Amino acid sequence: MTSAGFNVTSSLTLVGFSSLSGHSLLFFFVFLLLYLFVLFSDSLVIYIICSQRALHRPMFAFVASFLLNSLTASTLTYPKLLSDLLLSGSGLVQVSRTFCLFQGFFVSSLGGASFMLLSAMAFDRYLSICHPMHYTVLVTPAKVVLMLLLCWMLPVILGGVTTLLASRLPLCRAQLNRAYCDIDSYFTLSCGGAEAQLSGIYILLIVTATVFLPATFMLFSYARILFICLRRSRSFSSKALQTCLPHLLVFFNYSISVYLDLMLRRLQSNRESDSTLIISMLMILVPTVLNPVVYGLKLKEVFTHVKRLLSCRRDS
Repeated sequence: MTSAGFNVTSSLTLVGFSSLSGHSLLFFFVFLLLYLFVLFSDSLVIYIICSQRALHRPMFAFVASFLLNSLTASTLTYPKLLSDLLLSGSGLVQVSRTFCLFQGFFVSSLGGASFMLLSAMAFDRYLSICHPMHYTVLVTPAKVVLMLLLCWMLPVILGGVTTLLASRLPLCRAQLNRAYCDIDSYFTLSCGGAEAQLSGIYILLIVTATVFLPATFMLFSYARILFICLRRSRSFSSKALQTCLPHLLVFFNYSISVYLDLMLRRLQSNRESDSTLIISMLMILVPTVLNPVVYGLKLKEVFTHVKRLLSCRRDS
């Protein structure tokens, strides 16, 4: 019994799957195919970057790390989605409170790491294009490793503190209208009070540190790159912008997904609606599916090796 007089529930209910009742088997096979595609394509691009010595450069190290981050997020979400779809005949899916916190921790940590890795790519492109004479001095292998550790460890530490705060809150509701658990939605189930308000402020600070600040830094970096390109020759500008295009596509993909999700939360609150479930699923599906496509097709060096590898397998 909590101090507010409410029992802390040991399980939560994902009610959003009620809108898929009658079509859960179809969605199961669609998501299964998408998951297999993500596993194959992410692993293929990562393997090519790791195996080709010509691609052992900072930009491709960031790309491989970003795809590894995306692959980890897919592995932690797709199998649970698939099992929930098989069990959602009644439209309700039960998850334990502990698992919900566990999944929320990884969703927030990996989501924040994605934006920070994208900002690291933008910084790398900025130095490469705007300061090419000092690039090899400024971007050394040791500094790349430190940047990667920062991109992963900072969201993990902040996400861990947030999850710990969430675990201490008493819950007054147990129905979550999402396809998966996330910490922000988990807070909406709490009983409120000063501790919940303080936790909400902390979440806002974390989102600012891991999403809005990296996004602002990316926009500034690419704006500087565009300014430099406008002053250089057409061939230089074309080559520079071509290397930035995949990162920009992925950045806008993530930004639009996060923006739609945040707006839908404010408009829909915690009410049950089909659009809430669809947006929460698209938050997982669209970025994870498009990431390997963008980097596999738009990065010329990677696409050349992908085409060569696939053609060799087809010939054999």
